Amino acid sequence: MQFLPRRRFRRIAFASLIFSCFVGLASHTSAEPLPMDIRTLELDVDGQWFGRGVSYGAYREGQAPHGQLPTREQLTEDLEIVAKHWNAIRMYGAREVSENVLQIIHEKKLPIRVMLGAWIARETPSDALPAADAAAVKAANVAETSELIRLANAYPDEVMAVSVGNETQVFWSAHKTEMDVLIGYLRAVRGATSVPVTTADDFKFWNTPESQRVANEVDFIVTHLHAMWLGQSTSTALPWTKENYAAVRQQHPSKLVVIGEAGWATQVHTAGEQAELIKGKAGEEEQASYYRQFTEWAQAEKIPTFYFEAFDEPWKGGPHPNEVEKHWGVFFVDRSPKAAMQ
Repeated sequence: MQFLPRRRFRRIAFASLIFSCFVGLASHTSAEPLPMDIRTLELDVDGQWFGRGVSYGAYREGQAPHGQLPTREQLTEDLEIVAKHWNAIRMYGAREVSENVLQIIHEKKLPIRVMLGAWIARETPSDALPAADAAAVKAANVAETSELIRLANAYPDEVMAVSVGNETQVFWSAHKTEMDVLIGYLRAVRGATSVPVTTADDFKFWNTPESQRVANEVDFIVTHLHAMWLGQSTSTALPWTKENYAAVRQQHPSKLVVIGEAGWATQVHTAGEQAELIKGKAGEEEQASYYRQFTEWAQAEKIPTFYFEAFDEPWKGGPHPNEVEKHWGVFFVDRSPKAAMQ
């Protein structure tokens, strides 16, 4: 008999345990919401407010999820840059680089707290998703969520909250997930952790009546407000952001509403959907203007935010170098600052 290394055995056993929880919870997601005490998102710690955050993707030129990963030295450089401007980061996945990030924050005692995410994709078989592929996606979802639980419990001083799924419910999502499936994961994570639990989605989902089912399962709401994608200019972007943030709060008055994404890109491709939808001018000065307005408003109103985003990410989007998804960072991919950070 071949024995597994102890650490790997524990992770496999833990993943199996979580998987059984998901199966057990699946039958309950159509019923009334389970009773729950709201866990407070602690933003004031020892007199310091941890509400000014940034979305953080660690991948540099030639790096990507499931590909070449950044080194610990590169991650350390990133976190030391972040610590000069923000005191919270949002990460979208629990595997690969996340534990290294948490270890560095812990070891160096950096004044940064983390909203850690688990990436969830559609796992229900369909004409577009054969059963074998759906099973693989489900296994990946379980592994991702199991790691989220493990890290949240292993780094209680660094993990301020966990977010299960990103834009899984809004109608235009490329990885739209059945609501019952998402709720099953939310309940399993909440049952295995002590930190506040949420899911992040676009304001167009949170402003629908059906979003109440998901809101009933989370401790706070994370909404995305991308004025640039909705055809706004830099002169109308902040009023638009304020208006739609207020609408989400009105739809869910009993929940804290965190802005999980809001930003302005510095380049836009002249083809495709981005060319049709984005009307505002892309550029460093335009980004700096929106960043300044947004940050001043959020700080004055004490609105917890994760600005989108810290660094450019060339792995995102299509092959053209001007694809908008590559250019939301307030730092270039080489970590030199754009105008917003000068």
